[in-house]
Amino acid sequence: MDDKGNFIKPKLCISAAADGEHCGGSAPAIMEELGREVVRQGGILITGATSGLPFLAAKGAKEAGGVSIGFSPADTEAEHLNFYKLPVEYMDIIVYTGFGYPGRDLILTKSSDAILIGCGRVGTIHEFTVAFEANKPIGILEGEWATDEVIKLIIEKGHRPNDKIVFDSDPKKLVEKVLALVAKDRKEVYKNYTKHLDKRAEGQCCG
Repeated sequence: MDDKGNFIKPKLCISAAADGEHCGGSAPAIMEELGREVVRQGGILITGATSGLPFLAAKGAKEAGGVSIGFSPADTEAEHLNFYKLPVEYMDIIVYTGFGYPGRDLILTKSSDAILIGCGRVGTIHEFTVAFEANKPIGILEGEWATDEVIKLIIEKGHRPNDKIVFDSDPKKLVEKVLALVAKDRKEVYKNYTKHLDKRAEGQCCG
């Protein structure tokens, strides 16, 4: 992508279990590292403003000096804290969607440039399917958990090829692969826009 198509930092969503006890002992450290890699490679981290593994990813992102944005199922900060009992630590911004978990998942996923899937449960699978339907780049983190295998089965049984899904067990390599897909998408998006910028610079248009 040339400089004209590089205006906005990519927003990468990390989706994973809010309770990761079933994910194995390696999951917490790997998720923190995944959050750090998003920042190291120039991205902004988006999560569901929740506990568990996404919380650790946000921690990693903030420790790496990055920006962390959360999308809450709650309508207000009070509801976020007292009804849903969700954290506010390691968040720069929390968007209170007011749509509960299913609606939050939709807004969270649609607001992201790409989705990184870690060890998860039904909510994580939901976010995967929303991203799939929205034709978003998706990175699946492989590990000692079963989520990556479940997703492979869904893809196989779904009989719908998708060239925007990548797999890797290394957080750094996974983020690299996903950002390459994001860059490819953006190149197309900015192709006509940069022509418009050139015309505007030459005084040929004003809008």
